[in-house]
This record gives sequence, structure tokens and C-alpha cells, in this order.
Amino acid sequence: MNENPTTKLTKQDFVSDQAVRWCPGCGDYAILAQAQKQMPTFGRKREDIVFVSGIGCSSRFPYYMNTYGFHSIHGRAPAVASGVKMSNPDLSVWIVTGDGDGLSIGGNHFMHALRRNMDFNILMFNNRIYGLTKGQYSPTSEVGKLTKSTPVGSLDYPFNPPSLALGAGATFIARSIDKDIKGQGVIYKESHEHKGSSFIEVYQNCNIFNDGAFSVLTDRDTKLDNVIYLNHDEPMKFGFKDAPKGIVLDGFKLKVVSLNDCSENDLLVHDKYDKNLAMLVCEMTYNESLPTPFGVFYVESKPTYDELFTKQMDGQLESKGKGKLKDLIYTKDTWVIN
Repeated sequence: MNENPTTKLTKQDFVSDQAVRWCPGCGDYAILAQAQKQMPTFGRKREDIVFVSGIGCSSRFPYYMNTYGFHSIHGRAPAVASGVKMSNPDLSVWIVTGDGDGLSIGGNHFMHALRRNMDFNILMFNNRIYGLTKGQYSPTSEVGKLTKSTPVGSLDYPFNPPSLALGAGATFIARSIDKDIKGQGVIYKESHEHKGSSFIEVYQNCNIFNDGAFSVLTDRDTKLDNVIYLNHDEPMKFGFKDAPKGIVLDGFKLKVVSLNDCSENDLLVHDKYDKNLAMLVCEMTYNESLPTPFGVFYVESKPTYDELFTKQMDGQLESKGKGKLKDLIYTKDTWVIN
């Protein structure tokens, strides 16, 4: 797969020879198509890109990308991806996970990967259900959700993935949805350019076990009244043309106002570098009085774990030289650090 760095790649170059095995109509197809479309725009050779996944419907992703890939074990994709990135920092590493794989058995790995600010990208397909195991409730299923494992309704409060990512220390947080083709492309590109832990939540319709979970956000009759697209340094506005709305800060809370009663100058302006605003934006998700946000929520610049690790190791090699495995094996059981 070695390529001339001057060769111009296309979407087709990133399409593997494997038959795509998802249910007809699954939202995963749209996400895959956008990933394959965007990869050539990154200016990377295919052998410099790695996709790592855990277990679940989304985790078949590496088979369908004509790059390097690793289909790992349940919930452990961040650990495997961390090893890949640490051993070869120049690679562009992408983790593909789901709300079950990433937030249930893999929650601990997810959280600490973000905390360390590893320089990789996490794509979380959120369909609010366990699809591969045939329809049990997941960590993002709503309260009262009727599933095979909750026949009289779930009692669990759901995770809000962007809020969790922000609290864990992610330095890039964004959200898109499977049907928003343009929005996905913009976010993937910005995520790739970001240096640090990138978290992208993608709402994905499971038309077999949770069909219509996001229909209010995609149907023509309801979408514009229930979705807000965030653009940096622009007023936070949404709604139909004949009934435009916007977001203002009312004390310490966000509030919807009609633009027929106020000016755009009164609206809150989105600032993706403002962590306090990011907290409010993330919490819009389950607030029924507010629209669901899409776009880039938050960006922060700080040293990555892999950069710091490489610097630390180089410093040790320079001061102490290369060690010998034999000396380590035959060392004493105890030692003194001066």
C-alpha cells in the first residue's frame, strides 16, 4: 500500500474490497461514506492512517476503510489506539465506537484517553440502543425506554456524551448526525487538524431496533425548530424563516427568544474557545425548552500526552543512554532512587 506522496487520492482509494454488512437503511452507511470522502482531503497517505474499533455494529468500520485498521475487543479501542499513537506518533489515528461500546464497558478507557489528551480522534456512533446484541437499552437510552432488557421501561438516567467528554478533558468536542452530510465533512476535517483528543458524537439511526430516535431532528416539518447549527463567532439562531428564533443568556441559563421581538445583536455569539459556554451548549441536549446543538462545541490547545511522553523519553535517553534488557532482568528486587 506504499504510495507516492504526490499521488492525488480520491474517495474510491479509501473504499476497501470488503462487502459492507450493515442492515439496509442503517445510518452507518452515511457516516462511512463521509469518512471515505474526507480522507483524501487530509493530504495523508493511506498507510499513515489507522482506524481502531471495539465491538458493536459501528466497530466493523476498519474493514471498510482501505487504510490500516485494528478490530479490537469490547470497550478497549482507546487503549489499543493509545499504543498505536505512542509507538508511531506521526500516524493519524481514529477510534470508532458506539454508545454501548464506548460508554458502558469502555467508559473507563474513554474517559482516561480524553483526560490524557492523546492526539487521536474518537468517532462515537450514538443510536441510543444496543444494535449488535439485538435491542437492549444503552447508556444513552432515555428514561422509560422500552427494550428487551427493560420491558417496563428503563430507570437509568442517560449519559450526555459531550458533557462527559468535556468533564474528562477533551480538547475538541463536536456533534453531527448521519443525515447531515455537509456538517460531518466540516467536523471531520477540523478534528483531523486539531492537535489533541478529539471527540465527535454522531447521532445515528438504527432503523431495526430504535428507528426514528432522532426523527424530530431530521424531519422537514420539525427539524428547523429543534436543531441549531453552531458556527464560531456567529449569533446562535435557528428556526423557520417565518418564525426565526435565537439563544440569549438569561442570567446563567440559555433561553430561546423570537427574532420577531428582538435583534440579532441581542443574541449570544458562539465562541468555541469558551469553556463556560461549552458547558451550557453541551447541556442543551436534554433540555426540552432548547434546540439540539450540532457543530463544534469546544476547542482547546494544550500539549498532548504523546508529545510529552516522547520528550520525556528522549530526555532520559540523552541523560542515561540506552539501557540493556539483561541488566533489567538481573537487577535486584529493590533499588534506591537518588
